[in-house]
Amino acid sequence: QVQLVESGGGLVQAGGSLRLSCAASGFAFGLNPMGWFRPPPGKERELVARITIDGATDYSDSVQGRFTLSRDNAKRTVYLQMDGLKPEDTAVYYCQRGIHRASGIEYDYWGQGTQVTVSS
Repeated sequence: QVQLVESGGGLVQAGGSLRLSCAASGFAFGLNPMGWFRPPPGKERELVARITIDGATDYSDSVQGRFTLSRDNAKRTVYLQMDGLKPEDTAVYYCQRGIHRASGIEYDYWGQGTQVTVSS
């Protein structure tokens, strides 16, 4: 079955960096766009960053220029490099699988999340 396992969260001071990873299994990873969200689905989630199957990326205004999303299809993993962290970045970060629909991309499966805490 589809599994997404996030890791890399932690406690960091403002201005610091973290690198989140999302290891995927149970589906044809290279054929799916992927995204990182905060906080969890069902609440007011923010799409932090997303990446297409070709590696094109898109970021929310709040993280543009500070976060970098990449993917390694051979390792079935997406990475979110977070630099210049701010206290307002504190959240649980969820990796989600995207699927193509006629109306656009929908995000269905997500992992357990990884906590990022930024102290001021």
